[in-house]
Amino acid sequence: MEKVIWDETFSVGVEILNEQHKKLFKMLNKMIDAENTSVNSEIISTVLTEMRQYASEHFALEEKYMLEYGYLDYDSHKAQHKEFLKKVSMLCIETMHQSKTVPTEILEHLKLWWTTHILKTDMQYKTLFNQMGSNSMVHVKISESALSFNDIADK
Repeated sequence: MEKVIWDETFSVGVEILNEQHKKLFKMLNKMIDAENTSVNSEIISTVLTEMRQYASEHFALEEKYMLEYGYLDYDSHKAQHKEFLKKVSMLCIETMHQSKTVPTEILEHLKLWWTTHILKTDMQYKTLFNQMGSNSMVHVKISESALSFNDIADK
């Protein structure tokens, strides 16, 4: 698989969310580069850590906007976030058990998340978020406002 290159057609129109999506994009490209890596390689540990961090920060902010703006598909969207977190947790457990399929599973999960969630589901809020002025909002430091990974996974 060839690396993916960001272009503006991937934009949800909110700069901070785009920057977070670009982090996921980088994770995907890392896994493309490491296509034949083993489950116990450093890249697997790094990408799983990045996936957890991404989920914690990005999902909290995205869900905050959804609640503030009265996004009608909030529950469905949040459920997808929860499924992402469950999959990451499962991949972490599989890594501890040295499952040889983990590198491929990570790559496939990131590709699927990119193509189905970000490029389809997230695009559904683009118009609302832009109408509500997300780009002009003063953003608090994400680390101060984000829920922890466990808080999100438990909800």
